[in-house]
Amino acid sequence: MAEQQKKLEAKKRQAWVYRPPEQPPLGDLFSTAERRRKAFRYHVTGNLQNLADLALHFGLKALPTDLCSSIGAALGSFVIPRWHKGAVKKARKNLKRLLPHASEEERDAILKRNWENQGRLMTEFSIIGRLAKPSKRVIWHNVELIVEAQRKGPVIMVGLHLGNWEILGPKLVELGFKPSANYTPPSGRARAWIADRVRIKLGYRLMPPGKDGIRPAVKILRQGGVISLFCDEGFAGKIRGPFLGKPPHLEGNLAIAVRLARMTQATICPGYILRKEGANFEAFALPPIVLPPETVPGERLIDDVLLLNSAIEPVIRDHLDQWYFLDNSL
Repeated sequence: MAEQQKKLEAKKRQAWVYRPPEQPPLGDLFSTAERRRKAFRYHVTGNLQNLADLALHFGLKALPTDLCSSIGAALGSFVIPRWHKGAVKKARKNLKRLLPHASEEERDAILKRNWENQGRLMTEFSIIGRLAKPSKRVIWHNVELIVEAQRKGPVIMVGLHLGNWEILGPKLVELGFKPSANYTPPSGRARAWIADRVRIKLGYRLMPPGKDGIRPAVKILRQGGVISLFCDEGFAGKIRGPFLGKPPHLEGNLAIAVRLARMTQATICPGYILRKEGANFEAFALPPIVLPPETVPGERLIDDVLLLNSAIEPVIRDHLDQWYFLDNSL
């Protein structure tokens, strides 16, 4: 029965295909009511939002580092509990489930710190180049583990959405790597442009999101390169990784990471960044994971996924106050 369950779980996952937002023709502004509404949203209200996003990004970029981060903390604490009540409700439910022995006051304190961290993340994206520069703002631990793994062959850098994870990429570049990242562009054309621009300036090579990024990732790894992949994730408002007490599955980046590692003999290097105070951080590299041998391809798939999950789940559980996906559904 257990073997049958493993085979059932190991069925091929449904690959996710990214589709960019549809761009209605400008002439639709003079078409039917439905087309006119979509075109107006894209060409008029959408462009007004784009201007606001660009003004905010470059305005924050002009501020001192600590002030920019502090504004984010204040905004997160003010905006989230007032205009994201559904997300707050989910986060409270998750904290109660994950921390059953904590008091209500302790869980509330974790939630409030999470709001602050989310707010800081949003404003710090404008100054991430400054935060990522070699300085006293980021203390690094055990980066030699990543360097040693890369000397031996390809590396899958598994990051976590803790603290400010955007600092990780520039550090890999500083170490001499050329990391490639697969990520989903944010909604909004200006936000997507800003995200691409910032990450490319930081030294990332961007792979296509979703299914279209698999083939480039395999090619890079087979050439001995480094890719970055985040294995804690929320998809369509639901937490897919880590498992956090739920049955293991293959619908997420945990499975993609181990499949890529098997295909290319890559070493998996988990790492994460924690916020200490304000715009100051500590970064940690966990022991690299070399997947055990298997006699039949795919026979260890669930075991491999559980092995990677066992490395990242304790870290997430210990730092829920800084976890980006705390307000997604378990």
